[in-house]
Amino acid sequence: MAFRSRVWGAGKLLLLVGALLATYVLFAAAAMRVALKAREVKVPDLTNRTANDATAVAGEIGLSVRLDDTRRPDPKIAAGRVLAQDPPPGTISREQRSIRVWLSTGPRAAIVPELTGQTERTAQMRLTQDGLDAATVSEIRSASFGSDVIVAQDPPPNTPGVQVSLLVNRAEQSTNFVMPDLIGVNGERAATLLRGHGFRVAVVASSPYPGVAAGIVLRQSPQAGFQIAPGEPISIEVSR
Repeated sequence: MAFRSRVWGAGKLLLLVGALLATYVLFAAAAMRVALKAREVKVPDLTNRTANDATAVAGEIGLSVRLDDTRRPDPKIAAGRVLAQDPPPGTISREQRSIRVWLSTGPRAAIVPELTGQTERTAQMRLTQDGLDAATVSEIRSASFGSDVIVAQDPPPNTPGVQVSLLVNRAEQSTNFVMPDLIGVNGERAATLLRGHGFRVAVVASSPYPGVAAGIVLRQSPQAGFQIAPGEPISIEVSR
């Protein structure tokens, strides 16, 4: 009987110790979770800030800033300001973590191409290809130029720039033409005929083509069937 009582008492003691241990573990886990959650912060938006401003803003909530050595051009973010960051704004992070940032080198200045004499559509396409913008488009009306032809530009060709101002002639043309198919035609004869109608024809390249005599048109721009007006440029490539 005494033995049974001792076993029962030991069992109750073990249950009590187990309950206390479980309670301790639960409270410890809850306390750790609360402590970890208390250290969580929301990553601020550092975009368009200077490196010093970004460091100060991040430091106020316990984060640090790490500058990446790589800098990237951007047409909207000035040089020396934050262009991108990792982790992104709004991400939940913990204190003492770092935010990696990339600084901008500012807009990339390209070399302004020759646009005078081209149609407005062609000039706009060229500007887009070169990463430039048309700042302003002014208009004149003159019979001396073709319709929608670029009469002047600023800045001038072959100078660095980001934006280009264009002066376009809006004079109405009495006659439009459909671009003929020049492929297989003698390039010199075709150029002479088109120039007689007021077009500006240029042979932009000559390439060897087996079985084709020299001087035959291999490629053309614009393509056959396009509507064109006098004064517009035409480019052809001939065989040699």
